[in-house]
Amino acid sequence: MQIILIQDVDNLGGRNELVTVKNGYARNFLFPQKLAVEGTPSNIKKLEETLKVKAKKEAAMLAEIKQVIAVITSSPLKLGAKTGTSGKIFGSVTSLQVSRAIRDQKGYEVDRKRITLNDDVKELGTYKATIDFGNGHVTEVEFEVVAE
Repeated sequence: MQIILIQDVDNLGGRNELVTVKNGYARNFLFPQKLAVEGTPSNIKKLEETLKVKAKKEAAMLAEIKQVIAVITSSPLKLGAKTGTSGKIFGSVTSLQVSRAIRDQKGYEVDRKRITLNDDVKELGTYKATIDFGNGHVTEVEFEVVAE
């Protein structure tokens, strides 16, 4: 029997996937648990439409991510920090400060949890941070720490 999964099912498949299972498994477990629906021609058409819409949204999101990456990596960010006489920063630069600098200087909101600093930033200088946008889209952004 062909069924369309509504949710991910271990050892069977993922959401919006058309799979073949035994009749009893579908009728006695998957349907009552609302994990799947029967693979009728009308349900298969709905699935195809859903997948088309999803692909279109992913293409639009990919274009937006590429645009954001191009803007963010176009020039280095400048972060101000309070320093002592020897050039050491009081405290350290965090991903939150990098996120705020991207928002203020580039105009894009990037969640601080997606930013990973490659080094501990405790002195003035140029450093790099990695931003993970998800789905394998990772970029490095360069930022310079200057004295306030």
